[in-house]
Amino acid sequence: MTAASQVPALEVQGLNRAFGALPVTRDVNLTLQRGARRALIGPNGAGKTTLVNLITGALKPNSGRVLLNGEDITNVSQTVRARRGLARTFQINQLFRGLTVLENICMTIGERDGNCNNMWRSAGAKRAVIDEALDHLESLRLVDESLRLVRELPYGRQRLVEIAIALAQKPRVLLLDEPAAGVPSSESHLILDVVDRLDPDIAILIIEHDMDVVYRFAKEITVLVQGAVLVEGAPDAIMNNEQVRAVYLGQDGHRGPAHG
Repeated sequence: MTAASQVPALEVQGLNRAFGALPVTRDVNLTLQRGARRALIGPNGAGKTTLVNLITGALKPNSGRVLLNGEDITNVSQTVRARRGLARTFQINQLFRGLTVLENICMTIGERDGNCNNMWRSAGAKRAVIDEALDHLESLRLVDESLRLVRELPYGRQRLVEIAIALAQKPRVLLLDEPAAGVPSSESHLILDVVDRLDPDIAILIIEHDMDVVYRFAKEITVLVQGAVLVEGAPDAIMNNEQVRAVYLGQDGHRGPAHG
């Protein structure tokens, strides 16, 4: 194993963030090794999405650092982070609703490759870009809807389009913020099927309230409570942890996590 392969894909060091006098992220340390499959769970208001916003640059921390492949990106823009291999999805999708599904994916590929000066013209004119976009849509069974406007799709299908956009960025670290939210149960397995087929070197952090999804996906779980890491470990150890049961799952161990 080379020294480079031992460098974590993502490392969060002593991250703190407050909104006024209210601390929402408290001295968080989190490490994703290459190929990690980690779930971030926690009760309502735990600060999970805030933490993702800090990692991706949507928010700036009051203190602490974020490292991507060993490089300090704490003060780097969201766009630059994405180009360096950090991709995310959102609780509420961030799609261009007035464009077609295919245009959304092609624009992402063009931005990734730095060819977006004439976005659709420069991207769409290239057969390779369209072919790659269709490959991503095929993986999520969206090819038949490639020429439909995003706003015409049911919300669950829009979530799948957002996953396709994240994958089109060719991420080295992928942050999925409740990817199954709004997706019909008959289709939610598609998301995990796609994740299962990803390059095993990609590090993935998923925020998810559906514990069936968490169990299938995660090899490690981090529990966040009131903005701080309560405990980390393997899924079975986490679910049998008395602190977790008391503050999060409930004593019966079956209550699913809330959003936040």
